Amino acid sequence: MTGPNSQEIRVAGRGRVLTASLGIAEPTTVEGEWPTGWKDLGYTTTDGVKLAHKDKIDPIDTWQSISAARLVHSDRDVTFKFQLLQINEDTLPFFHGGGEVKSDGAISGIYTYAMASNPRLEERMLGVEFTDGSDVVYRLVVARGQVTETTELSLVRNAPVKLGVTFTALAAGPDTPLVTFIMKDPSFAVA
Repeated sequence: MTGPNSQEIRVAGRGRVLTASLGIAEPTTVEGEWPTGWKDLGYTTTDGVKLAHKDKIDPIDTWQSISAARLVHSDRDVTFKFQLLQINEDTLPFFHGGGEVKSDGAISGIYTYAMASNPRLEERMLGVEFTDGSDVVYRLVVARGQVTETTELSLVRNAPVKLGVTFTALAAGPDTPLVTFIMKDPSFAVA
């Protein structure tokens, strides 16, 4: 429907962020649980998830004209920014770019995580889900991407430790979308 319609205003009242290894089955519906292999990264700050979509368009200038003769797309950048509040065997390696938490079998309850001295590319899948009431559900799926930026950790006595990340979508193939939106939303009326 065109024109003002307050029923089409969306508020991401509740949501979650998930991750999976490359190649795990993607959800095809908003009903039920995510496919096996997806891990919920837990609590995030009240800022939720910020999705940025930036295209770089370069002008082609000519000698004969002051204005551009043509515009070409030279870059597309899709990022998700969020801050995780839980620290565990899934979130710590996600934040630091890979690796794994290991248990010291000799000492119960002691774990180690070794941040690599040589960074490596840790590509993953990303899922974001949010609901607006009981009738609206959105799932956003990135088939391939990686954490490209992290925020500094503040270790203070009066605030939680926040694992702030920027996750950048990467091309998974020439015919694969950067982000797939799966929606249950009565606002859409396409045939």
